[in-house]
Amino acid sequence: MAGVWVFKQNGVVQLVDSPGSDSYQGSARRKVLVHVPTNQVVTSYDILERMLSSLGWERYYDDPDLFQFHKRSSVHLISLPKDFNKLKSMHMFDIVVKNRNMFEVRDMHVVP
Repeated sequence: MAGVWVFKQNGVVQLVDSPGSDSYQGSARRKVLVHVPTNQVVTSYDILERMLSSLGWERYYDDPDLFQFHKRSSVHLISLPKDFNKLKSMHMFDIVVKNRNMFEVRDMHVVP
């Protein structure tokens, strides 16, 4: 079984047989991370750090090549590329999974 696993906006994962198919093309759109309570798009690490800090996350300075956060009350660690422009949907989904109901990943054109 060959293909590409695609994360849908509703959290469902789907195996797409052909990367050229319509369902894959729709998932290749630019994604954005949205803070659900304020409906604000995260456009920088400064904004993200403020949002995560309010949820109990602290900066972790162990690796100079990464922008990292950890929560003392858990074993979770969020590791992001040092350059915000290299933030990919897999990083965004990591933030969403570790902060249920606080963040969403949306297609860029869907964001109001």
